Amino acid sequence: MTPDSPSSPRPPALGRRTVLGAAAAAPVLAGLPSAAAAAPAAGRGRPHRLKGGGDLGPNVIVFDPSTPGIQAKLDEVFARQESAQFGTGRYQFLFKPGAYHGLNAQIGFYTSVSGLGLSPDDTTINGDVTVDAGWFDGNATQNFWRSAENLAIVPVSGTNRWAVAQAAPFRRMHVRGGLNLAPSGYGWASGGYIADSRVDGTVGPYSQQQWYTRDSSVGGWTNAVWNMVFSGVEGAPAQSFPDPPYTTLGTTPISREKPFLYLEGDQYRVFLPALRTDARGVTWGNGTPRGTSLPLDRFYVARPGDSAATLNQALDQGLNLLLTPGIYHVDQPVRVNRPNTVVLGLGYATLIPDNGVTALRVADVDGVRLAAFLIDAGPVNSRTLLEIGPNGAGRNHSANPITVQDVFIRIGGAGPGKATTSMVVNARHTLIDHTWVWRADHGDGVGWETNRCDYGVVVNGHDVLATGLFVEHFNKYDVQWNGERGRTVFFQNEKAYDAPDQASVQNGSIKGYAAYKVGDHVTTHEGWGMGSYCYYNVNPSIVQHHGFAAPVRPGVRFHDLLVVSLSGHGQYECVINDTGAPTSGTDTVPSTVVSYP
Repeated sequence: MTPDSPSSPRPPALGRRTVLGAAAAAPVLAGLPSAAAAAPAAGRGRPHRLKGGGDLGPNVIVFDPSTPGIQAKLDEVFARQESAQFGTGRYQFLFKPGAYHGLNAQIGFYTSVSGLGLSPDDTTINGDVTVDAGWFDGNATQNFWRSAENLAIVPVSGTNRWAVAQAAPFRRMHVRGGLNLAPSGYGWASGGYIADSRVDGTVGPYSQQQWYTRDSSVGGWTNAVWNMVFSGVEGAPAQSFPDPPYTTLGTTPISREKPFLYLEGDQYRVFLPALRTDARGVTWGNGTPRGTSLPLDRFYVARPGDSAATLNQALDQGLNLLLTPGIYHVDQPVRVNRPNTVVLGLGYATLIPDNGVTALRVADVDGVRLAAFLIDAGPVNSRTLLEIGPNGAGRNHSANPITVQDVFIRIGGAGPGKATTSMVVNARHTLIDHTWVWRADHGDGVGWETNRCDYGVVVNGHDVLATGLFVEHFNKYDVQWNGERGRTVFFQNEKAYDAPDQASVQNGSIKGYAAYKVGDHVTTHEGWGMGSYCYYNVNPSIVQHHGFAAPVRPGVRFHDLLVVSLSGHGQYECVINDTGAPTSGTDTVPSTVVSYP
């Protein structure tokens, strides 16, 4: 999502790339070796067994209630990260259980803030955890790549501000007051995602174009713009799409919350929440949440500079991976072959594949959990960036699915990057819970061929569920779903802005590639609350026949679809297949289909 074109449909707003030095205190666990010391020297093979646990590194900053200068440290990092959209800084703030007073934790790019209790209520900030848009003239449509997790907030004003766009999850939070999802000047915002959270007061999205809330509790919800979707949310507004555009499911079919770091005494552990079916409400409201946990010594604590060979050695030895904040160049795929392996990032740890390799591959095994990291395409084309299961995977994982949560993929923006397909899901029953897969429309290394990537997400596996699927700007299909019995709850898309002409997007006899394409052979598929927008700013005369394409069969069903032509930059002729009214081509007014077929 890009708001900076002068002809953007969004109303006018109202209202440093450096790395934190060694002075930042690095939490060290007593008696555990550092990950850097455990790693073999480059080019020297695998001389010894790697150890688990270790130093979390200088960019993981840990506070307890008695720590002096907390606000100053928060402000120091925010000053570095507020506008560093494509910078290299990566930071994780961890708050030990207890009460903190008078803080305003402003959260910039590539910054995560988390509590270290088993429940959000174990760690209370009497203050705010804030995202606003002062850096971008009051417009929040580029407030990407940041997160808040596992905290209770008592806002100073009674309402906490979290004005974000894509890739900015708000998970496992308890807001003892209201939550405002718009910037202070009420310019546009393009979020977003809430899960496993309780907001005692009212949530006000105001200018948010779309939002997905899952398995949470809210005291109220004020309004909607284009597409507001709820599943398993206590207090959610009633189903009313398209006026107002609320899509409300009483429960979420399958969910399993993201793994998270916490403290047991003075030892770090990683909690692994249990799988839920027909889920509703938060997991932590009645004491200890259901699930299991692992001690940190079961994890290789990776540090930037660790090679793919070192990460694979740790995995081969039965360790999980904790990726501490920073950039990791990999010259071979990181291979996750063992059932129930956890790969968990802190502070938006980022994998970059070198020489056209795939960044990460998961075998056809049960229970792998990938969470909270970024994959950035390299300058040499990769066939794929993330592969969930090998081609032809067919094992039944229904009792213990692979989960992909807050894993974000980017092609271009930080520099030239290319891939043929960003994410391929071959494994059955995979749960994709919040992802933003983005071919960059702004930044460095951006152009129709410069950062080419034909496909965003390709799903070949059967019985895959996506909850919170954001996929944007790909040269051909943004989502191509070939597996049977697939389901998507909430989809947000923009077609590629930079198509040079109609011929460049021609798909045989069809004008343009659908944002979401269900394979012609598929007999069963279902989707709820799905939107596609076009903004052809290079050639506004381009016509997109439809946003959605699917075989016409009784088992292939969609609920609450919309397409929008942003300020007349391009036009949709239909919503799905040949159904739905055309967009006007001049006004930013959605065309909707409530039920298909």
